[in-house]
Amino acid sequence: MRKLLTFFKRSLSAKLFLSYLIVILVGVVVLAGAVQIQTPAAIQRHIERMEAHLGSDPGLAEDLRVNFIRAINEITTTAVIVSLIAAIAVSLFTSQRIVQPIRSMMRASREIAAGHFNRRVAVVSEDELGALAESFNQMAEELELTEQRRLNLIADVAHELRTPLTNLRTMLEALTDGVLPPEPATFQTMNNEVLRLQRLVQDLQELSRAEAGEMAMFPEWVNPADLASGVVDRLALQFHDKGVALHVNIAPDLPDIYADPARITQVLVNILGNALQYTPLGGEMWVAVRRAGDVIQFLVRDTGRGIPPEDLPHIFERFYRVDKSRARASGGSGIGLTISKYIVEAHGGRIWAKSEGLGKGSEFGFTLPIAERGS
Repeated sequence: MRKLLTFFKRSLSAKLFLSYLIVILVGVVVLAGAVQIQTPAAIQRHIERMEAHLGSDPGLAEDLRVNFIRAINEITTTAVIVSLIAAIAVSLFTSQRIVQPIRSMMRASREIAAGHFNRRVAVVSEDELGALAESFNQMAEELELTEQRRLNLIADVAHELRTPLTNLRTMLEALTDGVLPPEPATFQTMNNEVLRLQRLVQDLQELSRAEAGEMAMFPEWVNPADLASGVVDRLALQFHDKGVALHVNIAPDLPDIYADPARITQVLVNILGNALQYTPLGGEMWVAVRRAGDVIQFLVRDTGRGIPPEDLPHIFERFYRVDKSRARASGGSGIGLTISKYIVEAHGGRIWAKSEGLGKGSEFGFTLPIAERGS
């Protein structure tokens, strides 16, 4: 008895079958009760009609009553048996139809828990079970993408750490063997590699907070023109040293925006610095800030090397580089644009990149919403 109770507790199909069986039994009881209640009155009406045609014979009336009850009972018994068999067959079929997709999802969930993230279940219906299967497959797909991003991140971090660590190890071995002289220039080179590692770790920490939605924001009312002008003044010497002409066009009377000035400055520095890095000597850059409807639009265009069409969809992915060798030599972590994307989206804005191809320059832009004070 205890094993039977345990079976019913742990088996959904058994519970469904039991519920169907209870419904069937209730139907049988109701049917039998209705027959017992309605039969006497029906018999009486039948006998009265028969007496009108055959005359009043007590023996005939009793015989009619007995045969009528026997026929009713026989028909009821046959109907109940046939109904029970049909109902049990249908309930077993229905239970399996309901339970089978759930069992399939259970097996798939165990495989996913074991690390097989490509497991999916078949969507066999358009009802709630079908919707559940689609939701399960969507969850599995997101888990697979998350796992792939995790593996890519580990590979990317290992790849980024390998270069400065290899350089440090090579220089330390050279110092030990006496190949490199222990001069300030040697130690300065080693210090630069350590600084690269520090910047990479800091960027990774910031990226991790951004992806987790935990990046600290301290918004206040600021003027977008002041933000852009501050960044341009900050980088003016670098533009001059590289011989890149910078043209600034900031619309007058721009409304204040509610944003974190340090974070938006970080975005502008990332975009301008990136454009400067890929713009050759004698090139030009344009910075524009203007109002476009209910947003403030920041635009940075350059005459640099441009971006191939196949690279544009990936330009804001972490560690993605159009020119990998050049970016790594310059010490960039490859995640500045990724962090910028999170910052802009955290402010309710949008960021994009455009280019007509290699050698045709590029355009980076982002928008920030205009909010009413007190809103």
